[in-house]
Amino acid sequence: MNIPADLKYTKEHEWIKIEGDIATVGVTDFAQGELGDIVFIDIDTLEQDVAKDEVFGTIEAVKTVSDLFMPLSGNVAEFNEALEGEPEKVNSDPYGDGWMVKIKISDLAQADDLLDAAAYEALVS
Repeated sequence: MNIPADLKYTKEHEWIKIEGDIATVGVTDFAQGELGDIVFIDIDTLEQDVAKDEVFGTIEAVKTVSDLFMPLSGNVAEFNEALEGEPEKVNSDPYGDGWMVKIKISDLAQADDLLDAAAYEALVS
């Protein structure tokens, strides 16, 4: 299982990469493996403010639909439109081409509550 050391993680299996006041968010390799073949991503919060731990969209696999939870409060500034035609990118490259949204962070101090790679690995192993 791939758990990059340069990312932060949530207990709900989202990852976040913080660059200044912009963060890229996706689901972890563990999550995509548990979900199975991903067939649809629904993000209906574009250009909206979403609070930490609130649902910002859903991810649909062949056998299930799961909510996506916001790791930090912020405004959903961008959606990875490539996922509309190729949602399977989340399975093949969850930390690269399979990213889901970019947010403008409103409270960077919330990042202190996120898990580092070691803590996330302990959670899923």
